[in-house]
Amino acid sequence: MRCAYFDCFSGAAGDMILAALIDAGCPLEHLQQVVARLNLPGVALAAERTQVHGLAATRVQVHVAEAAKKTHRHLSHILKIIDAAGLEPGVAERAAAVFRRLAEAEAAVHATTVEKVHFHEVGANDAIVDIVCAAAALHQLGIERSFCSPIPTGHGAVECEHGTMPVPAPATARLLMGVPLAECPEPGELTTPTGAAILTSVSETYGPIPGGFRAAAVGYGAGTRPGKTRPNVLRVLIGELADESAEHDQVVVLEAQVDDATGQMLAFACQRLLDAAALDAWLTPILMKKGRPGHLLGVLCRPQDADRLEDLLLAETTTFGVRRHASTRSKLAREAVEVETAFGSIRLKVGRRGGRVVRVWPEYEDCAAAARRAGAAFQDVQQAALAAWRRQPGA
Repeated sequence: MRCAYFDCFSGAAGDMILAALIDAGCPLEHLQQVVARLNLPGVALAAERTQVHGLAATRVQVHVAEAAKKTHRHLSHILKIIDAAGLEPGVAERAAAVFRRLAEAEAAVHATTVEKVHFHEVGANDAIVDIVCAAAALHQLGIERSFCSPIPTGHGAVECEHGTMPVPAPATARLLMGVPLAECPEPGELTTPTGAAILTSVSETYGPIPGGFRAAAVGYGAGTRPGKTRPNVLRVLIGELADESAEHDQVVVLEAQVDDATGQMLAFACQRLLDAAALDAWLTPILMKKGRPGHLLGVLCRPQDADRLEDLLLAETTTFGVRRHASTRSKLAREAVEVETAFGSIRLKVGRRGGRVVRVWPEYEDCAAAARRAGAAFQDVQQAALAAWRRQPGA
């Protein structure tokens, strides 16, 4: 299973994450095509090799024409830009989830709603490029799971749109709730809201490199802040996680019973939860007190996302309470494999237990897109992908 480990020994910002992924092997040209599809006039992405405290790294620059530099947007505007770009399956969803997470943090800080949040720095063109391209880079590199070190925030004060703020900035502090923080003597803002939003949206755990991780590539992304006690870079390690380490993980299950919500409300709530990085969400018909028909809404999530998703569940449904319990999940070690068919390239999930293939299944989004392009039946595309897998040596 292809994994990424973000080593934030000097903090994290959106441009540092993106630069590290480019340094680790994601082609710059691929991301420049992504930027072109975002249709942001006067915006271009560039990268260069540099040295920071003698350490070779990559630095990215988002060039923005003067007329586009003071663009402020609401969440709805940003989601429309992402939706209209026609990005690859999973990329748009991941980028949108990061911005929703940012909007929730900003709304909490400013005592307003997600819909009314007026993005300043994080709504600017360079932040949109950082977040969307980071999502596209993870997809291009085939990353299925991500892990992160404890995150240092820095100390002191930072100047932003609202004036002088303490470090970590209020939105950053909100985003890092429940996340292990690391002590670091480096002064200044080490972790930005954009960096915190990306890492907390994609990371499963925060700690040392997972056991069984075998690194195949390493990338260093340089930031713009001059480091005083250490190089201002973020390191990412790309590699494979051994089967034994991938078969178990810790998750949280949230449950709420409702008997006075419409089907539309419940469907919307499930989609909001999934968009906000829930691992799964489901509805089960139940019979409640006084013979009332109702539903049990269940959510599966990572431990660090439980509080945020519980807040969302309470906000989007009519329930007055949420049950929560921790659970150990056993799962097949998964690997992404791409096969060529008459309908084009299709990715499959290959599930193994103890090194033995237990299940193989084509990715829905790939099959659906191929079926639409060819005007073919969905199940014909699925079967073609499975047949191509069976023809591979060792299948």
